[in-house]
Amino acid sequence: MTESSKKITWQDPSEGAAKALTMSGLDYLRAMANGEVPMAPISALMNMTALRAEPGEMFMEAQPDTSQYNPIGSVHGGFYATLLDSVCGCAIQTTLPLGQAYTSLEIKVSFLRQINADTGTVYAHGWVTKPGSKAAFAEGDLRDGAGKLLATASSACLVFPIG
Repeated sequence: MTESSKKITWQDPSEGAAKALTMSGLDYLRAMANGEVPMAPISALMNMTALRAEPGEMFMEAQPDTSQYNPIGSVHGGFYATLLDSVCGCAIQTTLPLGQAYTSLEIKVSFLRQINADTGTVYAHGWVTKPGSKAAFAEGDLRDGAGKLLATASSACLVFPIG
């Protein structure tokens, strides 16, 4: 049996969390996409990068590899769900003013096509379908480099004050 390994490094999440308390959601996520604020540690585990944040939208990419495989030899559904939960939640975050935060309440993922290490970079896009001050809703999709749809998601998030 062949053994593989992967080194994962990340920055202390408290640094980014402290900066989040000083910015609107959109400004914070734009700073993250520009490399001014570190990505969350889960991003290192998932090979995920923030590409762009716009009002009500978030764009990320990720690189699948064999470390994310399930027992039957394809990328685990948790990879899809993590990417889609991230772009849906962050899309909602782009609508939040300073002093507001969110957490996922529910996500539904529809898996449409298999992903494996040969799929190459995948692209996740999330967009807000209904902003809110107590609950907000978003949808997202996951596509390969040719634009082929791999999965879709719908999400509900709790919105609450912080600080």
